[in-house]
Amino acid sequence: MAASGAVEPGPPGAAVAPSPALAPPPAPDHLFRPISAEDEEQQPTEIESLCMNCYCNGMTRLLLTKIPFFREIIVSSFSCEHCGWNNTEIQSAGRVQDQGVRYTLTVRAPEDMNREVVKTDSATTRIPELDFEIPAFSQKGALTTVEGLITRAISGLEQDQPARRANKDATAERIDEFIVKLKELKQVASPFTMIIDDPSGNSFVENPHAPQKDDALVITHYNRTRHQEEMLGLQEEAPAEKPEEEDLRNEVLQFNTNCPECNAPAQTNMKLVQIPHFKEVIIMATNCENCGHRTNEVKSGGAVEPLGTRITLHITDPSDMTRDLLKSETCSVEIPELEFELGMAVLGGKFTTLEGLLKDIRELVTKNPFTLGDSSNPCQKERLQEFSQKMDQIIEGNMKAHFIMDDPAGNSYLQNVYAPEDDPEMKVERYKRTFDQNEELGLNDMKTEGYEAGLASQR
Repeated sequence: MAASGAVEPGPPGAAVAPSPALAPPPAPDHLFRPISAEDEEQQPTEIESLCMNCYCNGMTRLLLTKIPFFREIIVSSFSCEHCGWNNTEIQSAGRVQDQGVRYTLTVRAPEDMNREVVKTDSATTRIPELDFEIPAFSQKGALTTVEGLITRAISGLEQDQPARRANKDATAERIDEFIVKLKELKQVASPFTMIIDDPSGNSFVENPHAPQKDDALVITHYNRTRHQEEMLGLQEEAPAEKPEEEDLRNEVLQFNTNCPECNAPAQTNMKLVQIPHFKEVIIMATNCENCGHRTNEVKSGGAVEPLGTRITLHITDPSDMTRDLLKSETCSVEIPELEFELGMAVLGGKFTTLEGLLKDIRELVTKNPFTLGDSSNPCQKERLQEFSQKMDQIIEGNMKAHFIMDDPAGNSYLQNVYAPEDDPEMKVERYKRTFDQNEELGLNDMKTEGYEAGLASQR
């Protein structure tokens, strides 16, 4: 069964005149400011606009802000003082991510209904137990909760029920029965599953147990299909002519791009580097002259290895922090002593030191706005403070811990300071990937032998 969102008149279709109490426009460098309850300068822009419910003038408020994991977003709110109609929605102002994302949440307790959710226009919401689906682009994007998504679906189903009952439509009774089942889900009498599948990769479901792993939430990143690319309006690039082979190992290549922070034109430098006792990698670095933002990313220069790699380092000395480290996008990180696990694709690819990666992890966890502010849970604050203190102790060498890198693609590396001899504190394991790991890497559907015969038969 599918449900479409209620017909939403806001944001209004015609802007009439700007409000005399308009907030001063922000500086170009701070167009999208990080979301914060303590930022008094971050005020919404107010625009007087037409209400499509009563056709009187109402007020639209627009807030341009930035949230980690989603980049820039635009939050809009419309309210009409004449008829009382109000409406809120969220739109992504950032670019479409390289991969789609699928969140599978098992709702077991009423507390799970309060998880914060960012759902974009292109996201599909499913509840398998009820065979219920909200298709993509049938509702506007929203910053809400799990309970809010169900409430919104109920409102969408109820909007045309009076007309169906008046016409004695047979589907009205079946829809009423289905609405009762949706309302029962809000009581969490029994566990159910909610799946949010977003090909654009810009949706999000909160992990209230951060920085610990959430057993009820499974996050899967995947490559988009051709149909999903067309649905998002992405056009395939025309195949480029094959250039003559050149030796690029001693050259730094440059290409134009946009800054991920201020969206100003910038240049990205790219260099092919050979790592001793490992393989070739591609290092890309961007430096924005407009806002000063710097970023670097590492891509594997080779193919997916036949076996996955699991590297376990026992941190016993402060000198371990200086070990060179290459973390690919497919690598997950685990620190058992802190009950911490960093999933695939988080933080992207990095070529740094062990100390640098640990500091990035600490900053990622402790500066998450969903775990800070006045509305955060005090117990969660205490867990974050304890996590940060233990991480500092590991970095300073005052606490021994195990650092585990698990890369199914086999493209991650941790320096062996005793090379070419074995490192007594480091263990490197090669393992055969599972079917699910191959599926996530896109290897199950990849055919490298005999494909020419298959193409000839299709012709």
